[in-house]
Amino acid sequence: MESQSRYSIVERLTREKLSIITAKSQLDENIESKKQEVIEIESRLKDWEKNVKGEQDKAKRELEREIDKAKRAAKNVETRKNNKSTAFDLKIKTIDDALKRIEEISKTAPQN
Repeated sequence: MESQSRYSIVERLTREKLSIITAKSQLDENIESKKQEVIEIESRLKDWEKNVKGEQDKAKRELEREIDKAKRAAKNVETRKNNKSTAFDLKIKTIDDALKRIEEISKTAPQN
């Protein structure tokens, strides 16, 4: 009977020891799991930062292209304005010359 009692105590203590070892092992697994979670979140953050940077760079390039396009359009409008202004000045000069000739003809023409 005493042998059975010792056997029972040894069995119970052995089960308790195994339970403690298992619990301790689970603590280590939990730590590793949380460390892995941190690594994964940091990786997602880096990916997100790359994506945001890429999107910002793309948006910046698009805006720079729009600026260049707008500058070219403004330059073209200015060139057309200058060309038209020159043509208008020439037409005005031609009209002024014609008016002067008419005035001279009027001065020299006999009046009725």
